[in-house]
Amino acid sequence: MEKHAHNNHEKQQHDNQDGHQGGHHDQHAGHSPAMFRQRFWLSLALTIPVLIYSHHIQQWFNFQPPAFPGHHYIPAVLSTVIFFYGGTVFIKSAFHEIKARRPGMMTLISLAISVAFIYSILVTFGLPGEDIFWELATLVTIMLLGHWIEMNAVTRAHGALQELAKLIPDKAVLVTDQGEKEVSVSSLKPGNIILVRPGSRLPADGKVIQGESFVNEAVITGESKPIYKTVEDKVIAGSLNEDGSLRVEVEEAEDNTVLAGIMRLVEQAQTSRSRTQVIADKAAFYLTIIALSAALVTALVWTYFNAGTVFIMERVVTVLVIACPHALGLAIPLVVAISTTIAARNGLLVKDRLALEKSRQVDCVVFDKTGTLTSGELSLTGIKNLTDNLTEDQLLRLAAAAEKDSEHSIARTIIETAKGRKLELPKVESFEALPGRGIKAKIEGQTIYVGGPNLLEQLYSEKHLEERLVEDDTSKSGHGLAYVVIGNKVAGYLSFSDTVRDESLEAIKNLQILGIKVVMLTGDSREAAKSAAKQLNIDEVYAEILPENKAEIVEKLQKQGYTVAMVGDGAKDTPALVLADIGLAIGAGTDVAVESAGIILVKNDPRDVVRLLKLSRSVYSKML
Repeated sequence: MEKHAHNNHEKQQHDNQDGHQGGHHDQHAGHSPAMFRQRFWLSLALTIPVLIYSHHIQQWFNFQPPAFPGHHYIPAVLSTVIFFYGGTVFIKSAFHEIKARRPGMMTLISLAISVAFIYSILVTFGLPGEDIFWELATLVTIMLLGHWIEMNAVTRAHGALQELAKLIPDKAVLVTDQGEKEVSVSSLKPGNIILVRPGSRLPADGKVIQGESFVNEAVITGESKPIYKTVEDKVIAGSLNEDGSLRVEVEEAEDNTVLAGIMRLVEQAQTSRSRTQVIADKAAFYLTIIALSAALVTALVWTYFNAGTVFIMERVVTVLVIACPHALGLAIPLVVAISTTIAARNGLLVKDRLALEKSRQVDCVVFDKTGTLTSGELSLTGIKNLTDNLTEDQLLRLAAAAEKDSEHSIARTIIETAKGRKLELPKVESFEALPGRGIKAKIEGQTIYVGGPNLLEQLYSEKHLEERLVEDDTSKSGHGLAYVVIGNKVAGYLSFSDTVRDESLEAIKNLQILGIKVVMLTGDSREAAKSAAKQLNIDEVYAEILPENKAEIVEKLQKQGYTVAMVGDGAKDTPALVLADIGLAIGAGTDVAVESAGIILVKNDPRDVVRLLKLSRSVYSKML
């Protein structure tokens, strides 16, 4: 896979370079950091004697270098070498810009060094005036240094992709009816069973079907603490199996793994361009026109005042040389390249650099509740016993036994809670699912029902019976309820809530410190939404919102003048993610949500929203 990924990456890089049309200064097809490094060091070595024997430098610093026959020609000779060895890189790139009819940064640089060289050579061979070889030499050397640094940063960023590719082993142990055999990872298909021994990396995304172990997913999610994995838990390709043997059912082929997706996103971000970078390229184009126009105006004005030819030429050359924008050409693409890599290393995958840059303007963050601010997993928060014959544990024991064959999320929560309390579950004599209502089971000779309000409506003729059964403020807290009916009597009920994540509270607090408005959207009941919002200290909440209406809330906030970032994790959030100024998808969310967002939060941590906004502001300040 490493070789395959490397080849694809090189092809993509080549396509990107060939596809650029002027305007963008990074016209270095076929160039490398090594090439710029070699040309920089030689140019630097030659620039030093050019400066020493430049009469301008001598006058400014009041010194006299050793004299020998022909020493006056040292600046001319060495600058000629610098121009043709180091400067032709920019001239060739300028040719591509002009050919594409988009003169930009390279055109400006080439114009400056060409004019300086030609003028200085003419002065050396008799034209009245003062040569500026020292300016030519330093300009070429500085630009070589800048492009070496930039190419090095970009190469390191692309190198990060190759390091990710190395995380996937070349071979996997396939488990078949005939036994175990080693196969190439590329041959694995969904449904295959693989054996992952201790100390090995996962070759594919999948689900544990046998065994237990601690798996280190730090390289994927940034979480340094190994995560306990057992049957039914998901595992990610590239993560390290530490201490146990696992049998894993492959769920995704090689090209569709989480790691492969991360690599595509990083590469997509590196080839996209930020708005500031686009502006810089446009500025370079207009600056080229302005520089040439200013030089022409300079020549015409001094001609009108009858200035001498030498005087006019010196002024024209000066205008063209000083028009070269060193910082504009180097700072912006360099900062963008480095910032994208830094973001990826910290679990922030930037699909679109425009999204990274615009994040600095965000003043309103909208969070989906379930799975984003909350764990998305129900927890049992209360047991209410309505009879004198049963204790809370006995009520839970019967409910767990009845729900044993159910696949509902509430059923799993009940069973796990019972196991946590080490309750011994009785044998189930019969089981029947009641779609939309609950379940019916026969246990220890008793008929037991477990379900929600719809179950009570089916069993009893009295409407809203459940409202009279709930004697405390459980319903007002927004908790979900599961009633336990034994025979023909409601024995009690269990209450559930979606647990608010600890990191969510920290994220909301820090966003508010930054002066950012926080809004919560959810399809849950108003009571459940208010309960979560109260814990998180969120003032503005929209509850019972249908998926298609979430985008309307985002649009409403935008009309109020806010720059909105939407954070979501599911397909139901897709319309809102697309409409928002910045779409942020929780990495553990659905593929649809991830594809709809501009930035992916790999760690599934809402605190990364704060980190992203701070990074964006820092990136923009470095560009300025």
